[in-house]
Amino acid sequence: MNRIAAILAGALVVLMLLSSMLFIVDQRQVAVVFALGEIKSVITEPGLKFKLPPPFQNVVFLDRRIQTLDSPDVRPIFTAEKKSLVIDWLVKWRIAEPRQFIRNNGTDFRNLENRLGPVVQAAFNEEVTRRNVSGVLSVERDEVMREVLARLTDEAKAFGIEVVDVRIKRVDFV
Repeated sequence: MNRIAAILAGALVVLMLLSSMLFIVDQRQVAVVFALGEIKSVITEPGLKFKLPPPFQNVVFLDRRIQTLDSPDVRPIFTAEKKSLVIDWLVKWRIAEPRQFIRNNGTDFRNLENRLGPVVQAAFNEEVTRRNVSGVLSVERDEVMREVLARLTDEAKAFGIEVVDVRIKRVDFV
């Protein structure tokens, strides 16, 4: 009886060890394997993967789908005519370089959103202050979004992301 219990316990320990060494990468995710706190590898291909047991290697999954950053706060922006506008915007982005993303932002998307929000707001400030109210509302609205997208494309590389789109949702007078 003791022999069967020992074999069963041994099989259970081996099964637990094997299950801690396997992980599945979904096609919507990027897996980052950490070895003792350092990034060991980035896995982008979906499927069943192997790693060392948890004290030696850990896996963090990042979403590779397009994410949305909505304007977190409403601060007035002054146009060239000194009129005060509140612009409600959104930015679509996705992770381009997982290593760079983790180095600069950690694994939490909220860290990136807290850092990217002021950059987007500054880009809108710069573009809106060059234009008058009618330009921002209708005539040059597409140009404002293109200019902000161009500026964010350059600055987003430092965050490890790719900015896909920038949109003005609503413009209000204060």
